Amino acid sequence: MQEKWAHRADLAESAINERHSSKLWGIPRTNLAVVSWPPTAKDRLFVHWHYWWQAHYLDCQVDAALRRPARDRNLRIRNTIKGIRIRNLSKLTSNNYYDDKAWLALAMHRAGQLKQVSPSRALVPLEHNIIAGIDALTGVLPWRTGETFYNVPSNGPAAIMMARTGRLDQARVITDWIFDTLLNDDGLIADGQRMRMHGPEIVPSVHPYVQGVALGACLEIALKLRARAGFAHSEEIAGVHDAERADESMVYIARIRGLVQAIAVHMATPGGVIDWDTGDGDGGLFKGILVRYLADISVRLPSDSPANRAVKKIAARLVTASATSVWNRRLEVDGLPVFATDWTTDARLPWNYGAAPSSLSEAIGVIRIDERDLSVQLSGWMLMEAAARVSLAAETGASTGRS
Repeated sequence: MQEKWAHRADLAESAINERHSSKLWGIPRTNLAVVSWPPTAKDRLFVHWHYWWQAHYLDCQVDAALRRPARDRNLRIRNTIKGIRIRNLSKLTSNNYYDDKAWLALAMHRAGQLKQVSPSRALVPLEHNIIAGIDALTGVLPWRTGETFYNVPSNGPAAIMMARTGRLDQARVITDWIFDTLLNDDGLIADGQRMRMHGPEIVPSVHPYVQGVALGACLEIALKLRARAGFAHSEEIAGVHDAERADESMVYIARIRGLVQAIAVHMATPGGVIDWDTGDGDGGLFKGILVRYLADISVRLPSDSPANRAVKKIAARLVTASATSVWNRRLEVDGLPVFATDWTTDARLPWNYGAAPSSLSEAIGVIRIDERDLSVQLSGWMLMEAAARVSLAAETGASTGRS
């Protein structure tokens, strides 16, 4: 089973490499992902800069390199980091959006832990820039510089970054704010909170990736607290101090249990396929990010209680059912997959864009095929990598690394 999903992940990677991977402006030893297929001339020239799409492209490459280390994968990762730095046209901190920067910091941190990929010198300044953006009044990050909108897309990945880099207290403040402020009646996390003249106002929109990063932050914090208490994968606790630490971690584990259950009930079909309309553009990444962290729960959440084992199974089912549906509904072009934006329906061929129009509606841009976007195809790749990781853990009973 694991080899089947690993092979499918390899094919998803090959599809991106064949259709999207490109040198930046012909510069040697650079690599970026063209944001559409078939591409327009502007797309090929990277005229519009998709900072956070490239961060997830990098993250997917790290997934593949962790799953099956290879020299060419490490080389492409190094070239992608170089391409991102050059195309940004200035320091990586020169971006007003904290969600963009947090995603790139996560991807670069993971890449820097690979053999033959040295940590980027740009990473530490990027992390410091994100932390410096925390609002003194609310204790959390705004969506962008000068904004009074505080959302999970910025704070979720930032909390994961903070927990992974030893800034546990900051991660906890942010994650506690998310659950104390934005948990709705369905048990899902709302988008954010906007500060108005009359007071704070919840933005109630629900997005798959918001749930994903909330899960990821809780998991990183819980594991760090358990490690600090001096135990792992055990219910035995020595001393009052360790018991207090265990109690702290249980807050976050309980949140994981509740949120995974809510996702299964409200964001998936009865068969376990993630079913949420995300479309193209930025939304194309949303479901892929969710399954990345569902796989993390399935693999890394300690199996030391019946409740944890049950929620790990639910997370694994959501990943594998979604991957099976998407794979079965794919298209193939030259033997490589094209994934659907809607994980419950058949993929569509995105050839009405970038080629000569065959009708007036195509000529004026009325018809747009979501599958054309890199974001949609990256979500499919993330899903195949998540399924490969879950299946490997199920077969070996061992952790397969961190997302």
